[in-house]
Amino acid sequence: MEHITLLLAIVIVTALVFDFTNGFHDTANAMATTISTGALKPKTAVAMSAVLNLIGAFLSVEVAKTISGGIVNEDGLRTEVIFAALVGAILWNLLTWLVGLPSSSSHALFGGLIGAAVMSAGWSSINGGTVVTKVLLPAIAAPLVAGLAALLATRLTYRLSRKVTDETQLKSTAKGYRAGQIASAGLVSLAHGTNDAQKTMGIITLALVTGGVLSPGSNPPVWVIVSAGVAIALGTYLGGWRIIRTMGSGLTDLKPPQGFAAQTSAATVILASSHLGFSLSTTQSCSGAVMGAGLGRQGGVVRWSTATRMFVAWGLTLPAAGLVGAGAEFLTKQGGWGVGVVAVLLVAGSGAIWLLSRRKPVDHTNVTGGGAQDEPAGVVTTAMAAVSPPPIGTTATDLKTTISAPAGTPADPARPATV
Repeated sequence: MEHITLLLAIVIVTALVFDFTNGFHDTANAMATTISTGALKPKTAVAMSAVLNLIGAFLSVEVAKTISGGIVNEDGLRTEVIFAALVGAILWNLLTWLVGLPSSSSHALFGGLIGAAVMSAGWSSINGGTVVTKVLLPAIAAPLVAGLAALLATRLTYRLSRKVTDETQLKSTAKGYRAGQIASAGLVSLAHGTNDAQKTMGIITLALVTGGVLSPGSNPPVWVIVSAGVAIALGTYLGGWRIIRTMGSGLTDLKPPQGFAAQTSAATVILASSHLGFSLSTTQSCSGAVMGAGLGRQGGVVRWSTATRMFVAWGLTLPAAGLVGAGAEFLTKQGGWGVGVVAVLLVAGSGAIWLLSRRKPVDHTNVTGGGAQDEPAGVVTTAMAAVSPPPIGTTATDLKTTISAPAGTPADPARPATV
């Protein structure tokens, strides 16, 4: 610790700020479905998630090693590059939080790191093979695998319970699913701490290597693990209510059995990837699982207008954070004044985004009301709803609707056609 310079200390603090934003940005991954189905109260949910995120941070360092010694070449890498990368990641996290889109904090970090490293030392500083095998391929596979698993799990769940008709049994089953959902949400939180907290550990370790404090290939020191775990836990407790609203009810309407299936599927994918050292996006895994669970219930549909915006955000994350990281690195290369300018821009940009968020605040009191679920369903969703069987328990009177007469056809206003 005695060899840490002022610049290195600034980088470490900035990394922990990113970890904090990662926490509140990704709270929705674990707790959005639990809150939307009423299994847990909002504040209770985020408190539980925060504790389990902290515990998860101590379970593995495989992902941290992938970041600190895999994506970029450590030789000749300057500490300023890490600072510039974090600036790109933080600003993208805050921007997507402002608009309520569950983008990937992981890919924001990777994009910022790649952009800053390329600006500093060229494309030769990037380990392309590691980026493809441990970042890009998991980014494509994770939401697909989690979504398919959640879809099949949801269908199996409803099939196993379709013969339950007794009122007492139905209530007992509902309680069981809520308990299972709480347990699976805890598992996702644990997995999130295991995967995402390590990314900050890896970035701090990389900064310590560039600063000459640690030798290349070193594991994160204990103090790095503790500080990263605490930062992500604090951010999680703050609660990313805007993204919780989108994940919980903006993508689809979930019932407890679907929430249980989605969270269990996502947690399995995240924990398996953490064990293998794949630094996948927990956001993409959980979002894919939510969509799969939505489609797995009879009559269930996904709000593709919201999903499309989310997909666009996923695609923009790496290049957008990379461009900001490259721009920040261009300034830091100019010397001490450049580092100061980047720091001022980071504070000013973060403050502006926070002020914009205060115009329409979202917190634990209104997280389950309004928002994306009030948007028009869209053509795709309407078409899917028209050809899908009705949800279980829907009565005939619930299906009654008015059909407008075709254009040019006389209609008797006293006798609207109904089905």
